[in-house]
Amino acid sequence: MFSGKRLHLDGPLLIGLLVLSALGLVVIFSASGQSWDVLFRQGLRVGISLAVMVVLAQVSPENLRRFSPHLFAVAVIALVAVLAVGTAGKGAQRWLDLGLVQFQPSELMKLGVPMVLAWLLTRGRLPPSFLIVLVALVLTLIPAGLVVVQPDLGTAIMLVASGFFVLLLAGIRWHHVLMMLAGVAAVAPYLWFRLHEYQRQRILTLFDPWADPMGSGYQSIQSQIAIGSAGIWGKGWLAGSQSQLEFIPERSTDFIFAVFAEEFGLIGALMLLILYLFVVGRCLIMAYHTRETFARLLIGALALTFFFYLFVNLGMVSGILPIVGVPLPLISYGGTSMLTLMAGFGIIMGLHARRRLMT
Repeated sequence: MFSGKRLHLDGPLLIGLLVLSALGLVVIFSASGQSWDVLFRQGLRVGISLAVMVVLAQVSPENLRRFSPHLFAVAVIALVAVLAVGTAGKGAQRWLDLGLVQFQPSELMKLGVPMVLAWLLTRGRLPPSFLIVLVALVLTLIPAGLVVVQPDLGTAIMLVASGFFVLLLAGIRWHHVLMMLAGVAAVAPYLWFRLHEYQRQRILTLFDPWADPMGSGYQSIQSQIAIGSAGIWGKGWLAGSQSQLEFIPERSTDFIFAVFAEEFGLIGALMLLILYLFVVGRCLIMAYHTRETFARLLIGALALTFFFYLFVNLGMVSGILPIVGVPLPLISYGGTSMLTLMAGFGIIMGLHARRRLMT
């Protein structure tokens, strides 16, 4: 089996990522109405993302640790710049126009938060003290708050989750966890009224989507119809009625799992889930076999964040979580999310490949 040792790549993980990316292209071709142009553009993004993954796998753990706070600072500055001079689209101001491309700094922060927290926590003894936990929370909530203002609640949730996973893996004491939960409960009423009207409506729709079947509940209802009508084996590739007749909204991005489930059925959905779990499990095994604390925290946090990404998307598509605009990782159409995820896997592979060289 190809191991990619010279390129510091992990063979089993690489195969899992390639299979997921290939499945994404197959489903996107169907979800886009069999558009070769969309397929080509997504294929190009996959290729660029894989190249970035290989490049980052060559970065030494020492350099990753050294540049973690600098990456975080640059990402925070970019988030502030978005609020000042960012490009707006679909009711949100999330992008910086760099001329040739538009850049979404919040995606960079998905790497910046776990990296800077891993750097912070490994500067002292573990488990972290209460003061270090407070500093870690501030470093997490600052970018999350800047992202919420854009507004992008889904990405903000991902940032908070990634920070929490680093703390959890660092052995944070349970009474600190309980204090954080108490703090969240205390500010929850304030946060509720600070949400945009459409965000509050999405949360309320979770409990009764049929209260407004042609409005706020439309996405959830159509998605559940597509998944529920698929049966064991599905309706076949390119033969999903809900997707091909365009009943499913955002079928190439956030709701692409509904397209996949409708066409490939329960068996296909289970196989996809197993493939995802293989990728997450492989990363956690790599974290377990890594001795150096910074690498272990960062690999574990990136793996758990990837799983949380998956959990949130499947939850909102199946109607058990509110719709927060989180795409299906490595499957949904789009380049920024794909690039960030592959960059994270490149970091994971590079850290694991050099595990025996660390002290």
